[in-house]
Amino acid sequence: MFEVFIKLHEFIFLYYPAYNYIMDKLSKEQRRKNMQAVKNKDSKIEIMLRSALWSKGYRYRKNYSKLEGKPDIVLTKYKTAIFCDSEFWHGHNWKVRKNDIKSNKEFWIKKIEGNIKRDKAVNKILKEQGWKVLRFWGKDIQKNLDKCINEIEKEAGIL
Repeated sequence: MFEVFIKLHEFIFLYYPAYNYIMDKLSKEQRRKNMQAVKNKDSKIEIMLRSALWSKGYRYRKNYSKLEGKPDIVLTKYKTAIFCDSEFWHGHNWKVRKNDIKSNKEFWIKKIEGNIKRDKAVNKILKEQGWKVLRFWGKDIQKNLDKCINEIEKEAGIL
């Protein structure tokens, strides 16, 4: 059985170079559970930003489906859409970071570059509709929350 696996493995590497990748250290079941745990709303960074806005008296809509791209936070009164982007999924410092991907490179590069294009398209559509669009990286929210709040107030015309 092991010899068959070795021969099959050699065949794949010789005839299918696209499959020449570092094998995943997790089982398929564990990888599936990990990926299912990735949230698309109510992430830690969103909750931090929302809590700070709420404590300052700003009321908002979250994951507002009436707008293109379902912004994480929408200040309807000030016509401001806010997105809280995680560094990996939205391609922070992408030209450098894309080389850090070790496994399934082709898939992840296509996926993240698609996310970047979609983010730009959503920004354009919302701005054409008269919305102010703000995007914050997760690390900026975690490290400089007050600075993010100040930028929201400035861009929304609150101050």
